[in-house]
Amino acid sequence: MAKSKQIGQGTPATVALTKAGLPFTTHTYDHDPAAKSYGLEAAEALGLATAQVFKTLLVEVDGKLAVGVVPVDRQLDLKAVAAALNGKKATMADPAAAERSTGYVVGGISPIGQKRNLPTVVDSSATEHDTVYVSGGRRGLDIALTPTDLLTITNAHTAPIAR
Repeated sequence: MAKSKQIGQGTPATVALTKAGLPFTTHTYDHDPAAKSYGLEAAEALGLATAQVFKTLLVEVDGKLAVGVVPVDRQLDLKAVAAALNGKKATMADPAAAERSTGYVVGGISPIGQKRNLPTVVDSSATEHDTVYVSGGRRGLDIALTPTDLLTITNAHTAPIAR
């Protein structure tokens, strides 16, 4: 995969990948503010299989923020993500708290380049693909990279957290 040309100054995600020397490509599309699912919109607009496009969800596990990354056509299994992070209970994080913690807006939250390094779990299905797509840090921008590089840049591990 060739490195992409940066859009303006880039996003924190593209800056982090560039700084780490990890290869990636950017893929833009016209975001529809009326879209019900940002992730499904990205997959459709980019002509990608939904199993290859991942959404970034913030959760609270035992009262502490964490990140779950799952395919856009599936849901996050809260019990599974809690267990993957050695916790007892997980709930979806408040959207305002997610935005404050990550520095991104809902619908454009990337697992890469967040303001705070949070414990991160990527659904194990990511390793079935040569390339995965995640938000690039704004609505209408996705980043393609290898699952290994996604795990490296986010300091994540994999677990079956999607249902």
